[in-house]
Amino acid sequence: MRQFRGVVRGVDGFARNREGNFAVLFGAAASVLALGVGFAVNISQLYNARSSLQGVVDAAVTSTARDLTLGVITETDANKTVQAFLDANSTAGILQANQIVLDRLTVNRTANTVQADAHVDVGLYFPLFSTSTMRRVTASTSALYSDKTVEVAMMLDVTGSMRPDWRTKTNKIGDLQAAASQTVKDLLDQNRDPNDPRIRVSIIPYAEAVNTGGLADTVFVETETGPKVPPPIDAPVAVSTTVSDHCATERKDKDGYADYSSDGPYTQRRDNQGKIYLAKVNRDYRMTLCPTAALVPLTADEDKLLTAIDHFQAGGVTAGGIAAQWGYYMLSPSWRTAISSARLGAGPANFDRNRVAKIAILMTDGQFNTAFAGGRGASRSQDQGQKSRANAEAICDNMKRDSIEIFTIGFDLNDPAMSATERDQAKSLLKNCATDDTSSLKHYYEAANGAELKQAFGEISRNIEKLTISR
Repeated sequence: MRQFRGVVRGVDGFARNREGNFAVLFGAAASVLALGVGFAVNISQLYNARSSLQGVVDAAVTSTARDLTLGVITETDANKTVQAFLDANSTAGILQANQIVLDRLTVNRTANTVQADAHVDVGLYFPLFSTSTMRRVTASTSALYSDKTVEVAMMLDVTGSMRPDWRTKTNKIGDLQAAASQTVKDLLDQNRDPNDPRIRVSIIPYAEAVNTGGLADTVFVETETGPKVPPPIDAPVAVSTTVSDHCATERKDKDGYADYSSDGPYTQRRDNQGKIYLAKVNRDYRMTLCPTAALVPLTADEDKLLTAIDHFQAGGVTAGGIAAQWGYYMLSPSWRTAISSARLGAGPANFDRNRVAKIAILMTDGQFNTAFAGGRGASRSQDQGQKSRANAEAICDNMKRDSIEIFTIGFDLNDPAMSATERDQAKSLLKNCATDDTSSLKHYYEAANGAELKQAFGEISRNIEKLTISR
């Protein structure tokens, strides 16, 4: 018992002795702290390595998918292209040269995707518990590429308000020519094989009407007292359907209302007497001024497009509904026969949003104020401006229904010469016609001067490229 009491006193004395406890506790705490710091450093190191690797792999795959889309490379070149990108960017972040290893690259021809799997082996700053000094970090990413073809119809305002103005020292028609020409170059520069172009462009200059150029055979010339639709196909006497200026206004149905369809000019219809006629496009007898510059159907011939733009001359009033109509025609496969028969190209492809991106760009510097026919059901009291805007919006709705992506540009819409009402109506029309914006794509633009107009067209060109890799 005495010995037990002695042991208890000894233990109690040791417990009360404070001379060495701090050192023991500090040592234990320092060890835990060191382990924690080392662990945190390793975690941070691995996180930074993973982030750097993912960024490089994402960029490599995205770049390769873009090159596949634009035809810069073929699918057999994809592996080499990704590897070259990884090698060139292997020192991103905390990574070191030649550290990235491409494990696998998969090009899925059915889904049109490119997927890359890669890794890096990271040397840890603080190996713990005698574990390996290396840790493997992996990354995987995929991107969509496209074999879509692209068709772009540019409806460009060449009305009188676009004339050069010496008082304000502005030249809006010149600004348009510069911006449109650069857009044509930017788009067609993406074609790698001139014999098999991926991108084609159509130019539709418009004012009071559209000059159909080589498509004059698709026009029905009205007279003041004559019928408003072409004669029956079995009419005993041939009636001329062309005129020297080759211009056209709205196409009208059998009752004289504006026709919003994209039907081809050789579509057969029945008049009010049940006779079959061809749905050609009207040249209203009240039209007075025809644009000198003719439209150009879809083509990859840069010289032809640039020459057409060089021939722009400003004059006339703004029949925006007619512009929208002809933009629709130039993208509609229903017009393929007429265009190819006139030896103006192969014509538009079929509507197929997975295979063909169809784009319309509508540009104006003012309010739509002229129309020769209104829509069925519209009030007879509508003035020309109301008819023109209503026609344009109805045609834009039909284009969007057919998966045509519409971009619009308002040029100098804050011109003091326009009233507040005119400005509001012009902007509202362009916003309504444009495809709805998304988080990544803007569709309605305003440009106050030539520099901003060129910038707007440039952004649209870049957006068109984005659309080619979307589904």
